[in-house]
Amino acid sequence: MLHRGKRDVLIDLFDREFIEPQEALGMKIIGQFRDVDDRNRFVWLRGFRDMASRAQALQDFYGGPVWKAHREAANATMIDSDNVLLLRPVSPDSGFSLENKERSQAGANEPRNQLLVATIYYFDAPVSAGFVEYFEQTLKPTVTDASASILAYFVTEDSENTFPALPVREGENVFVWFARFNNQTAYELHLAALGRSPHWRDEISEELARRLKRAPEVLKLSPTARSLLH
Repeated sequence: MLHRGKRDVLIDLFDREFIEPQEALGMKIIGQFRDVDDRNRFVWLRGFRDMASRAQALQDFYGGPVWKAHREAANATMIDSDNVLLLRPVSPDSGFSLENKERSQAGANEPRNQLLVATIYYFDAPVSAGFVEYFEQTLKPTVTDASASILAYFVTEDSENTFPALPVREGENVFVWFARFNNQTAYELHLAALGRSPHWRDEISEELARRLKRAPEVLKLSPTARSLLH
């Protein structure tokens, strides 16, 4: 959560100073986004090879010269930075496919029209293989038929936080999936198509209500100019 009016200040700093230095240490900066519904929220996705490399890379970055030079400016934009989910792909092929993605050069400021939608499902217990099967065989085809492009899906990584200086949300059992739309209008058409679907309205929605701990959380995310994922 950011101080009012400070999101673009942080995005400018992040896109200019923090992407390449982190990736030089072995991290992958997957995407940076403005939350469409909350002008004081900045959302970003960062990937690691494994938990051991995560610990080393974070130690190197937050103990290194780049963060030291810019941390005061970055921290001045933030109220807190502990709304963090530690996730892993459900399967080897359910993560983001980034091989053919190219990041815009430093200084880029062209607007992005694309919309990424992150849907978070909360459970009382670790996500079961049965729900994963339900998602892959029933829910995923239904939303795809309604013109959503599903990019990736993840579950909670239940390993110990290997870099406790950065808190993560503990005790959460989540399933998170990401879909891409060309623009806001395309997303609205998608929602309308789901609303007309008896299968979605009467069967899938009821099944989700039965399985989930609470209502899903939906984040509508607008990529920054240098977001790799857009």
